[in-house]
Amino acid sequence: MRLNTMDKNFKEEFTQIIKFEPPLYKQRYQFVKDLVEKYKPKKPSERSLTVTLHHGSVAHKDPCMLGFDLVTCIELIEHLEESELKKFPEVVFGFMAPRMVVISTPNSEFNALLPGVKLYRHPDHKFEALETARCYDYSVEFTGVGQPPTGMEKIGFCTQIGVFVRKYPQTGESVQSEKPTEAVYKTVFKAVYPSLKDEKYLQNAVIREVIFTAQIIKHRLMSKREEYSDDPERKSKSQPSMDCFSDYLEKLVVEKNMEPFVSGNEVYIPLATIFSFPKVKRLCGTFEKLCKLIAGKVTLSNQLSEVSLETTLRTKSITTNLSCR
Repeated sequence: MRLNTMDKNFKEEFTQIIKFEPPLYKQRYQFVKDLVEKYKPKKPSERSLTVTLHHGSVAHKDPCMLGFDLVTCIELIEHLEESELKKFPEVVFGFMAPRMVVISTPNSEFNALLPGVKLYRHPDHKFEALETARCYDYSVEFTGVGQPPTGMEKIGFCTQIGVFVRKYPQTGESVQSEKPTEAVYKTVFKAVYPSLKDEKYLQNAVIREVIFTAQIIKHRLMSKREEYSDDPERKSKSQPSMDCFSDYLEKLVVEKNMEPFVSGNEVYIPLATIFSFPKVKRLCGTFEKLCKLIAGKVTLSNQLSEVSLETTLRTKSITTNLSCR
């Protein structure tokens, strides 16, 4: 269905109300994130994570581009020149040949519904369409993000997405025969993140997360004490929480009686409260493991059941004022 066959007034009505929530760029990000979550290995890798940023052209073959399971080309192909576009399928599907390729590009059919868009949404866009990767043994499923208005479903998504899956495993011989001898990409940045299977790095990660979580809880607690010191009646008033961290903490306090408290110049946050936070629990696995990893590395109470943090000078004065009332 072509939009130029629609009634003009009907189009104008939609150009005034098209709005995506969440924004399209977030929807595209979430699409890829969900796809990775769906197909990621069941067992976490014990290898270190290496992140490398290369600078080069999608029209060039380089050995550094081999060996990947997933390639994403998000809002890329519409910016390619014709000469680059002709080489794109051979480089991505023929040479790189990952198990899966995700390509997204604007749907030009949708443009008539967008205010101020006459042809393409960006002056650098050369075209806005997806074509199937023929002759490279890939199956494809077309989908997208950015739902069209009710009654306009035939137009399709605002951003169209093709998910290409390789039909057959690639043989080692075919990879080797295609491998170029010369590197054409430039390495811009490289970072290696050690595996958390290494006890030393796991311990460092847990300690950082425990201290970070404890500091946030302390900040929330002292902020409330300061509010109550300025307005003694505030504590009895119903004050809705403005952030999900506070909501989560208050839920823990009510349900499990794990309330942090202040004694003198120290703030005490129960280890059980800290362990209940998803990231801490995910890193440690068990409460016993948490206690073992932070033993001697994080300041604890005499009972070894709470993390102990000093209050600030301002907080000390507030505590004094409260005790004198």
